[in-house]
Amino acid sequence: MANGWYILHTYAGYEGKIERTIRSLIERNELSSDVVLDVKVPVEDVCEVKDGKKKVVTKKFLPGYIMVEMNLPDLGWKDVCSTIRRIQGVTGFVGTGSNERPRPISADEAKNLLRKSGDIKGDKPIRVHQSYSVGEKVKIIGGSFNSFVGLIEEVLADKNKLRVAINFFDRTIPVELDIVQVEKI
Repeated sequence: MANGWYILHTYAGYEGKIERTIRSLIERNELSSDVVLDVKVPVEDVCEVKDGKKKVVTKKFLPGYIMVEMNLPDLGWKDVCSTIRRIQGVTGFVGTGSNERPRPISADEAKNLLRKSGDIKGDKPIRVHQSYSVGEKVKIIGGSFNSFVGLIEEVLADKNKLRVAINFFDRTIPVELDIVQVEKI
């Protein structure tokens, strides 16, 4: 048996329905709980800023894909995989044809996906949905420079930060701010 995480390709928007269907098949003993261990739709928390108000929403970061943890037997793997492939909305396992044994993703890839979705303890980053670009004017709405107006010099998307040039005592100084601390003018 080969225990690992497999990526299942689905129609976009069907991820939740397919996850519930797989769980239902396990409950009805049509799929063994010893073979299909877990099913996850990879989601992350995204902070959206609109009109100066922050709102954290949960969004799929791999739309059209589901993670399935399986302990596939050497004999009988075709029955398990064909049962999953026959679910409405499933197009197949990533990286394999319909008559091939699916290949699991690497342990590091699985760990990164599970950490990003918050299923593994550690820092679960909250990604900020941003639509800022260099040269835009913004108003600072939080922190030490509250109510100052500045010009974006650099967008640091991987850190969810902006470098903003503000006028402070007739001098232009760069300030690094979280994206949630500014709003467009």
